[in-house]
Amino acid sequence: MMTTPYFLITIDTEGDNLWQNDHNITTQNAQFLTRFQNLCEQYHFKVNYLTNYEMAKDHDFIQFGKDIINRGTGEIGTHLHAWNNPPIHQITDDDYTYKTYLIDYPDQQMKDKFDYLHKLLEDTFSTPMKTHRAGRWALDKRYLHLLSEYNYWVDCSVTPCVNWSSTMGAPLGLGGTDYSTFPQQAYFMDLDTMQSGESSLLQVPMSIRYKYTPTIQNLKNILHKLQGKHKPNSTLWLRPKKNNLKQMMQLSQDVLNSGSDYLEFMLHSSEFMPSGSPTFRTHEDIEKLYQDLAQLFKFLSNKVTGATLSEYYLYQCALHNKTPT
Repeated sequence: MMTTPYFLITIDTEGDNLWQNDHNITTQNAQFLTRFQNLCEQYHFKVNYLTNYEMAKDHDFIQFGKDIINRGTGEIGTHLHAWNNPPIHQITDDDYTYKTYLIDYPDQQMKDKFDYLHKLLEDTFSTPMKTHRAGRWALDKRYLHLLSEYNYWVDCSVTPCVNWSSTMGAPLGLGGTDYSTFPQQAYFMDLDTMQSGESSLLQVPMSIRYKYTPTIQNLKNILHKLQGKHKPNSTLWLRPKKNNLKQMMQLSQDVLNSGSDYLEFMLHSSEFMPSGSPTFRTHEDIEKLYQDLAQLFKFLSNKVTGATLSEYYLYQCALHNKTPT
């Protein structure tokens, strides 16, 4: 059984700088992942590459992914962006610009898109897909039933403390998912309520906490209301954002001190490439990112054990006397 908490490094593995509304999606960032993988292996950490359609078709990433699978230094999972994932079904005048959620689509179109990517990834990497994160974090009960139907072990789409309902995909859709009252720890899910339940699907929420105490946040909310502003409660993520190394270290320590048996880190694959994201634009930005990552990983190296999401799932199954599906 576990002696130290697990460190779960999750990378949303997708095209270059998708924050831009560009219909011509490129995948040059696949050539920049080896440096990050090598840094993780230096600290005996494993990486979970949650992979979307365009990256599953990229030759460089395919070779990279097969190598980490063969060496047991990471795993490939599923990450679906509905707007460019075949089969294409236009539900707005420009799905690329709106970056439509999978949950915006009718049931059959939703299943067709998921089935396509699931089979593409399994065929490409010759391994079962067991782990998943929703594109733009958007889940509903239909999505969870799909994951269960395809025998997924882990979903890691829940972002505790965060309400995405005002973040739209399709303009006539329902918006994103409200996770503001969801658990902060891993749990086996109820596929209909998305809360704790008896299914075999494990939810592994992102490591996110509120930035302020409830008292301070309430005072801020009152001030915002008097100013006629509406702002969501401030949160801290285990995610590099430029100049947030100390916050990531403190968040990590707070989560571990709370008794959590894991930390979950995330970044996008394109953020390792200059001009691959709005945050890390220059070569200097990338060098600073790697300096921060090295310091964070060194800080965590004697506190956590690197693992894939599947390995964490097997640990949770043993803990709860569940048989892996």
